[in-house]
Amino acid sequence: MSETSSRNEIHRFTDTATLVRATAERFVDAVVASQKARGSAAVVLTGGGTGIALLEHVRDNPGTINWAALDVFFGDERFLPAGDPERNEVQAHQALLDHVPVDPARVHVMAASDGAYGSDPVTAAAAYAEVIDVFAAERTGPLFDVHLLGMGGEGHVNSLFPQTDAVREEHQYVVAVTDSPKPPPVRITLTLPAIRSANEVWLVVSGEAKAEAVAAAVGGAPPVEIPAAGARGHTTTRWLLDQAAASQLPT
Repeated sequence: MSETSSRNEIHRFTDTATLVRATAERFVDAVVASQKARGSAAVVLTGGGTGIALLEHVRDNPGTINWAALDVFFGDERFLPAGDPERNEVQAHQALLDHVPVDPARVHVMAASDGAYGSDPVTAAAAYAEVIDVFAAERTGPLFDVHLLGMGGEGHVNSLFPQTDAVREEHQYVVAVTDSPKPPPVRITLTLPAIRSANEVWLVVSGEAKAEAVAAAVGGAPPVEIPAAGARGHTTTRWLLDQAAASQLPT
């Protein structure tokens, strides 16, 4: 199925707490359904307050997820030393992954700045791309089952910011970012082509400050201006919004 035929769905919730709870429940159902259909599931996690709250809710309400049959990837990462509390994977482990019997070999983290590739984010990004390539060689169908995304007030997703080289990338799945307008400046990120390799893309957004960017993205703004506009799932793109984030959308 082509990107242009991806189904676009908008789901509105009264407040952030309801958004988080409902999205977590849908996430559990999606993972379980993928595992029943394929024997395993592959997801991409996001950071941020809403994304981490979602993982905490999954920890407390895991349903029948088979944790041993789950591959976990990350949409982006701050290129900081291992264990830094600002790293998405550290927060994800604290919120969920340290509390469930997930296979550590199937949690695919991006390198730290004091890791095997030293302070070279370009080499670290290439290494993560290789991890994805190896995984893709053993998959059939879309690469990921669900790619979770938050969104910034200017419309950024992962570490793809407006008018940057990273958001313009059309081929590589993983790139280094050395000039992020949001600190820290050095990051590793999945690109729009990687996002579009997911069967479903879920944009989980809360807050009135993001309403304008939500409306622009849903309305088809150029991705180089509003990166979230380019985040499309292979079959389905779901916008999961609280009332404030959805406030500028048509009713």
